[in-house]
Amino acid sequence: MVLEKEYIELYKQHSATIKRHSAEVLNRYRDGAFALFEELGFPTNREEHYLYTDLREPLAVDYGLNINRLTIPADPYQAFKCGVPGISSYLYFVVNDAFYPARNAAPLPDGVIVGSLREVAEREPELVERHYARLAGKKKDGLLAFNMAFAQDGFFVYVPDGVVLDKPIQIVNIMRSDVDFMANSHNVVVLGRGAQAKVLVCDHAMDEVRFLANRVTEVFVGEQASYEHYKLESTHDRNTNLSALLVEQQEGANVLTNIMTLHSGMTRNLVEIALEGEHCETLLCGMALCDKAQRVDNFTSILHNKPNCHSNSLFKYILDDTSLGGFTGRLVVAQDAQKTQAYQSNKNLLLNSDARMRTKPQLEIYADDVKCSHGATIGQLDEEALFYLRSRGISKEEARLLLMFAFTADIVGHVNIASLQDRIRLLVEKRLRHGNAKCDGCAICK
Repeated sequence: MVLEKEYIELYKQHSATIKRHSAEVLNRYRDGAFALFEELGFPTNREEHYLYTDLREPLAVDYGLNINRLTIPADPYQAFKCGVPGISSYLYFVVNDAFYPARNAAPLPDGVIVGSLREVAEREPELVERHYARLAGKKKDGLLAFNMAFAQDGFFVYVPDGVVLDKPIQIVNIMRSDVDFMANSHNVVVLGRGAQAKVLVCDHAMDEVRFLANRVTEVFVGEQASYEHYKLESTHDRNTNLSALLVEQQEGANVLTNIMTLHSGMTRNLVEIALEGEHCETLLCGMALCDKAQRVDNFTSILHNKPNCHSNSLFKYILDDTSLGGFTGRLVVAQDAQKTQAYQSNKNLLLNSDARMRTKPQLEIYADDVKCSHGATIGQLDEEALFYLRSRGISKEEARLLLMFAFTADIVGHVNIASLQDRIRLLVEKRLRHGNAKCDGCAICK
């Protein structure tokens, strides 16, 4: 366990400091999580869940950690100018792993909480304790254990019963440092019965150093509640982004999750959605646009634990140069989850003979009255479609662009925020033209 040794020694020597700068609710799980990390270590690609992700190179970097919670010299409200006209979101920032308080934000509806996980845990310990680590704490995963051992902050969102948010909550994660840096943050989102909310998480990097972000988000969606989670990553090729999104749905809940990777170095997304009540609806989708030597791996699980539920999963990749894509999609139908309808699809375009895609859709069905399907395709642009477009006077490059843009249309179409959908279309076009997927006026994207 060569890679782990430095962090094991760091925790043993400085665990008191880590705990002093966090909250008691988080600290209750810290030593147990560290013991699990010490036992498991970092995951390797010899493990099925990390088959397409080799973390040895990014984890070998000597990263700094801000366990003393020193103030980072960055004003995100000045550096970040959101280029989504009309989005009118509740805007918040997490710089590395520290939540920044809102500045001149519109007042939230009564009872709604959006803030620092650490601070909310100190003010409302019972509320946070009912949810923190309830999903992540059950996993035997070295990265999740590492996160729970070292994370001192993150964001917390609470929407009470029956409250409908009139606009999305936008969380902007900014990586900022003059030296190679690691950030571990833990986030919790809770929706009460009949509540409705949309959360947009944007990942950006401000400097050209090596970054590693290890972020865990636990989401609890109450009965008859509706939740939409959008994750948009546009960083740079020296950034490693390790993300875990764990969702629990209760009876009649409706969840839409859309994970979009426009630019990165190495990205590994874990998404697990557990349907714990009847009549749940789940749509899980995402896309990755990769070139150069980028690596993107999405590992998804939808767990149908109750009957009469419906899920649909769709992921698409466009790969160029020597990029590598990985997709593992698990659909698990429990023995008593009768009347389940579950569908999964992964479609991929390879633009270069050196680009590679590894895909592994899986069905595990233990009930006998279900409708389930899964499939994957890997191919190239349709030569007949290219010929047709070129015969209409369109250049070869523009014809290729039109076909690739059309390939991503249904993923972008599953963004139910009109202004954001329009902006993502523009960012996708920029990316497909090998430009930076950054908004005009943003001072932080590299």
